[in-house]
Amino acid sequence: MIEIKAKLVRADSAIYATGERVECLIEFTHKVFADEQPPSNRNANEAGYEFQPMTRISLLNSIFYSLENLAWASAQLHCYRKTSYSTPAADKTQELTELIGRTALDAVTQAPGEVIVATKPKILFCDLKLQPGETKIYFFNEFVPRDGPPTYRGHDIRYFYKITIATQRVKSKVQTLTVPIRVLPIPIIARPDELPVTVETNEELAPTNPFLEKREISELEISWHHLKNVTARRAPKFYRISNKRGFVGRFCLFKPAYKLGEDIVGSLDFDGCQVRCVQFSVKLQQQELPIRPQPAQALSQSQSSVGDDASSIQSFDMASIASGVAVDSMHRSATSGSAREDTPAPTGKLSTIATTHQVCYATLQTQVVVPIPLHVTPTFRTDLVDVKWRLHFEFVTSTMMDFGGPNPESGELKAPAEMPVETMVWNLPVTIYAANPLQIYNPNQTFNLLIK
Repeated sequence: MIEIKAKLVRADSAIYATGERVECLIEFTHKVFADEQPPSNRNANEAGYEFQPMTRISLLNSIFYSLENLAWASAQLHCYRKTSYSTPAADKTQELTELIGRTALDAVTQAPGEVIVATKPKILFCDLKLQPGETKIYFFNEFVPRDGPPTYRGHDIRYFYKITIATQRVKSKVQTLTVPIRVLPIPIIARPDELPVTVETNEELAPTNPFLEKREISELEISWHHLKNVTARRAPKFYRISNKRGFVGRFCLFKPAYKLGEDIVGSLDFDGCQVRCVQFSVKLQQQELPIRPQPAQALSQSQSSVGDDASSIQSFDMASIASGVAVDSMHRSATSGSAREDTPAPTGKLSTIATTHQVCYATLQTQVVVPIPLHVTPTFRTDLVDVKWRLHFEFVTSTMMDFGGPNPESGELKAPAEMPVETMVWNLPVTIYAANPLQIYNPNQTFNLLIK
C-alpha cells in the first residue's frame, strides 16, 4: 500500500495572488501493516512459536515481492469554471481540451467543471521503487497565471483552483490527489502612467558599487506597490442627500478604494436639514452581473448616477427613484443625466455581506463604519461575469422636525409615539482590492491518498 501526502509549504495561509509562486511538498510512502508480514513469519507468530531467521534466498524473495513500483507521477495547477451560463466553445478552450487529451492525465474528468487555465504538467519521477517503510519527498512549484480569474463562489458561476497530483502504479489505473488553493486577483498595470512612484532609500542614495548586482523588480512587486498606492490614497467625496421634500443630509466618503480586511469609514452630517432622518442602515453588497445577459434574467430597479470633481458636492433626488448609484470623479456612469429615463440597468444577483444600522432622529453628526471581511472576493471581471461592490443606503425620513424638546425636569429627550415617515434608498459603488495573502490567516491541511 502506498500513501501519498501533499502539503503546501506556506503553512499559515493557503492563499496566493495571481503571479505568485505556489510551493508544495509531495510525499510517497510505502506503508507496511501487521497483516502484510511474510506468510511463514505470520503463521509462526500466531501459533506461538519462536521466530526463526529466514534464509538469504527467502529474504530476498520477500523483499522483491514487497517492493512497490510506481510508473510515474506528475503535478500541475488547474483552474476550473462551473457555471449555469451558456458558454459557446471558444478556440482557446478547444485548444486546451485537445492538449489535455493528449496526456495521460485527463483533468477535465477529475473535477466537476470546465478547465479554463492549466499549467504544463511537471514530471516528479519515473519508475519509482519503494521498499517497505521507505519514503520519498518531492518538491513542486508553479506560478499562478496572471491572467487567470480569482477564486469565486457566486450564484451562477464558480471559479476554483486545484493542484492535481497524478500517479500510476504498474498495471493499474491513474489515480489523482487534489490540493485546493485560494487565489486573489492583483490588477495588471496596463499603462506606463500607472506605474507607482518609487521612493529612494538610503541604499539608493549611497555611492554605487559596480561589483554588486542590481536587483530587478518583478512585475508582481510593481503591482503590489501600485495597489498599496491606490488603496492608501485619500480622496474625500461629499454627497448631498435630498428628496422632493428638501435637504436630508450630507455624506462624506474618505476614499473610494479599499482592501480586504479594512473598514469603509464615512460620516453623515444632518446639520441644517429640512427633512429629518430618523434612522438609516448601510449594507455592503456584492453584485454579480453577467456579461452576456440571459433571457430569463429580469431587469429591476433603475439606477442613476452623477460624477463630478472630488471636492464638489453631488446631489441626488432619492424620493422619485427606487435606487441610485454614485460614481467617482474619474468616470461617469452610463445612466447619468438624460440616460436615467432610457433603459433600466440590471442589478444582477446581490449578496449582502455586512450591515450597520443606526437610529439618528436627534443626531447632528455620526459615523458609518462597515467592515470588509477577509473571506470575500475582491472586484474583478471576466468574459462571463462582472463582480462589483456597493454600499446600499436605506434612509427613513420624516418631515416632523419638532420633537417637543427635552424634559425640563430630567433633561431627557422623549421620542414621539407616532410620526409620518418615508423610506428612500441609494447605492454608492466602491472598489475592493485584494490584501496581501500573508496577512490572511488560513492554515492549510495535509491531503492524503491511499493506493491499495
